[in-house]
Amino acid sequence: MLDKTGIAKRIAKEVKNGYYVNLGIGIPTLVANYVRNDIEIEFQSENGVLGMGPFPFEGEEDADLINAGKQTITTLPGASFFDSAMSFSMIRGKHVDLTILGAMEVAENGDIANWKIPGYMVKGMGGAMDLVASAENIIVAMMHTNKAGESKLLKRCSLPLTGVGCVKKIVTNLAVIEVTDKGFKLLERAPGISVEEIVRATEGNLIVEGTIPEMDILFCK
Repeated sequence: MLDKTGIAKRIAKEVKNGYYVNLGIGIPTLVANYVRNDIEIEFQSENGVLGMGPFPFEGEEDADLINAGKQTITTLPGASFFDSAMSFSMIRGKHVDLTILGAMEVAENGDIANWKIPGYMVKGMGGAMDLVASAENIIVAMMHTNKAGESKLLKRCSLPLTGVGCVKKIVTNLAVIEVTDKGFKLLERAPGISVEEIVRATEGNLIVEGTIPEMDILFCK
């Protein structure tokens, strides 16, 4: 089973050379720490940063450098800063190659719910709705079940939707799953996790074909 760092390491394998990537709040922000050194990536944040680097070491933080989740960040050589209007024009103009988001629920048809739980105060939805409406490739980083052990990969989302039919792939603490026209398709399983455990933890329709390989995250830094 993977922890949050393991999920981030596995998703880092999906990032390709030359990509412009937006990282959502939570687990996705960790991905920047594990991208290979031999490729060039531009990480973008909705608050107007292009060229984010890994998280700073303790004691080296610059309080003026933050991402959309108000976390301190570093920047790489050539990084640029701009206002939110420019940032969202980049998103809405489909200039972001990959969006990595967290989620509370994902449905088997690719719907995502990640911004609101009824009855709880939400400070704002951030750029999530713009991202899911504009991005061509969306990968979700999430835990497979909630604290009560109930599946978060559902037939239909029960929480207010952020986007409809937009998620392409999901990486959880148990598995790597692709969203297809016929439902979830199991691609990889986490170390030490059986296919049967993944099936039991998934409410939505899960397609299992052939032998399912174990995730390989060893090469990640």
